[in-house]
Amino acid sequence: MSHHYSGPDFGFPHGDARLDLTDLYAFPKPGEADKSILIMNVHPSAIVDPPGFTTREPFASDALYELMIDTNGDAIVDVSYRVRFSAYVDGQQIATVRRVEGAHAAETDDSGEVVIEAALVSTGQEARVPTAGRYRFFAGWRSDPFFFDTRGALNDLQFTGDDFFIDKDVCSIVLEIPNSDLGPKRVGLWARTLDGADGSWVQADRGALPAQAVFLVGSERDDYHAGEPANDDRFIAVFAHALEHAGSYAPEDARRVAATLLPDMLFYDPTRPASFPGNGRTLTDDAADAFLTVLTNGKVTGDKVGPHTDLLTEFPYLGPPHNVSLPSPATSPTAVALRKASGG
Repeated sequence: MSHHYSGPDFGFPHGDARLDLTDLYAFPKPGEADKSILIMNVHPSAIVDPPGFTTREPFASDALYELMIDTNGDAIVDVSYRVRFSAYVDGQQIATVRRVEGAHAAETDDSGEVVIEAALVSTGQEARVPTAGRYRFFAGWRSDPFFFDTRGALNDLQFTGDDFFIDKDVCSIVLEIPNSDLGPKRVGLWARTLDGADGSWVQADRGALPAQAVFLVGSERDDYHAGEPANDDRFIAVFAHALEHAGSYAPEDARRVAATLLPDMLFYDPTRPASFPGNGRTLTDDAADAFLTVLTNGKVTGDKVGPHTDLLTEFPYLGPPHNVSLPSPATSPTAVALRKASGG
């Protein structure tokens, strides 16, 4: 399921839905070829098992949300956009966006040059879009653009075209940047979330390509989420083993295909049209079908689900949210279950 529910047992990293990275998109800005749109989606609105809603608080105030850019092909970040959110008070949050270059971009802190500040997070239908110089920014609830027959995937890939995400929401971070920020060549992109709840920054989730986590279980999944693309070759054997099982690949072919999935980066050339998996990823690209084709060695090539029709033609491009009145942290299914267990 793309990168949704990347924690154990379709759960969330560190048990917090707000840290769950779901999808990464990159495409040229329509009508302005000298700018690009980067979208990092986190925090799915729905829980799979047991069914229910997550918290209505969009982003964690003790977390960092980062867009990572490798400009020279060594799978090490050269430019980072760091987003930090205020505490959620009276239904409001405020975002600050910082830009970091060079070796400091790989460090885990919330410093950097401020490019957007005091940006109101959107919690309703209206998209709040601040502009500062060369940048335009959005953060808040949106309709989840990912489309996939999740139930069919869980039923031994017997797909019926039932789109699990058609009425689901997600929290989006959308950044419009000048292409000059990306450099003159193709870049590698990924996103990550950092958890600072215990007083130090710990990487909770990271990724770029959809569905990579399905290849991993247990400690391997934890190591993957805590890792960096530059070290992803250590997971080739694990990916290859999964491909042998799921797609009946021969061992040599499985390793070859696994190597094309790593490092976990979305490669993007802003001078070319975006189309996944070749260049970047648009909101209508069928990433799930591309993944199924690889996973099954061509035996299953689609899930009978197509792009959503609520996308916008202008910034922030994602459709308005379906459910603007999600449960509060105190009334969410998780909180209720905890109170019952404690006798409260």
